[in-house]
Amino acid sequence: MLDRIARLSAAHPVRVIIIALAMAAAALGVGMNLIGGLSASGFSDPASNAVRAHEEIIAATGTAAVPSVVALVDPGAPITSPVGRDAVAHVVRVMDADPDVGRVVGPSPSTPQLTSRSGGTAGVIAYFGDIGDDQAQVAAARLDDRLSAIPGVTVGGPWTAAAETNSIVGEDLIRAELIAFPLLFLVSFWVFRGLVAALLPPLMGALVIFGGFFFLGLGNEAFGLSVYALNLATGLGLGLAIDYGLLMVSRYREEIARHGPGAEALTVTLRTAGKSVVFSAITVAAALAALMIFPQGFLFSMGFAGLIVALVAAVVAVGVLPAVLALLGNRINALAPRRWRAGSETADRVAGAGGWYRLSHYVMRRPAVVAILSGALMILLALPAFGVRFTTTDSGVLPQGASARQVDEVLARDFPGGTSTPIFVVAHAPATPQASERLQAVSREIAAMPATATVQPPRFVGHGTWQIDATSRYRALDERSIALVQSIQALETPYPAKTGGVTAHFVDERSSLATYLPWAGLIIVAVTIVALFLMTGSVLLPVKAVVMNVLTLGATLGLLVLIFQDGRLEGFLQYDSQGAVDLTQPILIGALAFGLSTDYGVFLLSRIKEIRDAGGGERESVALGLERTGRVVTAAALLFCIAMGAFATSRIVIIKELGLGTALAVALDATIVRALLVPSLMSLLGRWNWWAPGPLRRLHARIGVREAA
Repeated sequence: MLDRIARLSAAHPVRVIIIALAMAAAALGVGMNLIGGLSASGFSDPASNAVRAHEEIIAATGTAAVPSVVALVDPGAPITSPVGRDAVAHVVRVMDADPDVGRVVGPSPSTPQLTSRSGGTAGVIAYFGDIGDDQAQVAAARLDDRLSAIPGVTVGGPWTAAAETNSIVGEDLIRAELIAFPLLFLVSFWVFRGLVAALLPPLMGALVIFGGFFFLGLGNEAFGLSVYALNLATGLGLGLAIDYGLLMVSRYREEIARHGPGAEALTVTLRTAGKSVVFSAITVAAALAALMIFPQGFLFSMGFAGLIVALVAAVVAVGVLPAVLALLGNRINALAPRRWRAGSETADRVAGAGGWYRLSHYVMRRPAVVAILSGALMILLALPAFGVRFTTTDSGVLPQGASARQVDEVLARDFPGGTSTPIFVVAHAPATPQASERLQAVSREIAAMPATATVQPPRFVGHGTWQIDATSRYRALDERSIALVQSIQALETPYPAKTGGVTAHFVDERSSLATYLPWAGLIIVAVTIVALFLMTGSVLLPVKAVVMNVLTLGATLGLLVLIFQDGRLEGFLQYDSQGAVDLTQPILIGALAFGLSTDYGVFLLSRIKEIRDAGGGERESVALGLERTGRVVTAAALLFCIAMGAFATSRIVIIKELGLGTALAVALDATIVRALLVPSLMSLLGRWNWWAPGPLRRLHARIGVREAA
């Protein structure tokens, strides 16, 4: 297959390039239209009790169980004054007139929590009717426009936060790309030491992003995806395209230094580097697809995006890039300073020299010391992870200027209820005085709990359904609010009951992730082991890779705790620490770290095996393999860190965590792991690196991947 692609690219390069560009333009045009409806929700398990409790309230009442939009009204006079009452009434009328609003609640004797302690500010709450997420975001944006035009009104609430998040993510994505592309080009120019070669990986990255947007749009039509998947698709697509472009271009330059430009150099490039790219992309795609096992739409979307862009990156690298290389030929080294070009051509021809070759021999002369010291450093970096605390997405991830965050902060600080997101209990009981009496006993038990601020009497909402509303004295994701929800969930109620609200969603989400995490982890580990076994024929190398990947993940999580939970870089990165790490980030970054570490492992181990199979000694194979791939892997990692690290400029905290966390994982893997741990451990194990029991050796002989020129 790869040989046929090489022949086609060599024979018809212009035709292949024109078709690819036309398809990319069409994909971009269609994809940009389809991704407009991506959702900012998707952090809950649809089968959880909290979600089902909310659905049962909607089924019984036709309106949401928790506030959809919250307006703070500051009329400049007491709320009880004529001016204050008129201002509140005006806001109520505007909300009530919206076709998607099912119920509006304002300050009254029965809702004292909607008047601030000073009496100068009121909260007016709109509850949407039975509408979908996309329609809710549109309605929230529409209400925001209308209410924000009223003097003294600030708009917030869950759906306003979602609408603001969508807007900010889109703006931040454009800014990150504007930052990343010039840096990527400059670093690529420094790596390849030529303008033409340096342009290829970023251009391939653009093609992958265009294709990724097209398939994300189709996926959104089919499944409904999270808006956060755009960031992953852009960063990962750009990073993988650059990784694969670097590998292909570097190998092609080696081959034209040996054989001259032409079909032979292109064929060998695809047989070797091209095969590694395909194998690596399938591995990365499979590792990230493991996220699709989670019922949370956010993680499913990230898994889908990772699966898509990994496969698109492989198609571009082996389907389009060879045609460009065939068209360029020796001009791949054009537009380079003469001194740089001479050095680059020498490096392409000479393998037994260079910094990576010397470093590997230095490491292998004292392997035990290097392995112990580098392993100890990774463990030291991982130690803060043992104190990790988790949170989930709320208005706190938004920048301080976002109105949804300002509303939540004012409610928590100035209002007696302390929150716009109450805890509620849904009970199924008949509309009888006896049921009312029994449920009032439940209300009294909730009121007696230390963290409870207010409890409303149970009210019958129809269709055999009762609702009890309560609020915590603390913020929704405070540990004391979480403990309150867990205490309510543990109550022995006289009728079947479920607990809902933001805090209950978090408690259920944490439980759901813990349930599915072992299965996702098993898939990712199995993919890593099987992939590296097929590539190397070894049993020990894949197991060793899993251990090193776990070290990388632990060290990355430890650094995330120091940076985001402890707030060590708040000023530099411009964020406000939530005192915790988002619950989904270790899972997402873990899948990315495993996939990308295996990606780089395939590059290195396949080259070592190629040299060893050609007769190289154990240590010399490692040294030559590291020399040939060390520069490529380090450059690829650096460029990938730029592509993902650009998202550290985002104003959304969890996007900062994703971008910086992935960049840290890749940096640790490409330096400490690939440069120090891999050669030191391979030196210690010697021939045992390649050991496998007899049946597995015979299996590999039949189905294994061989990278041979």
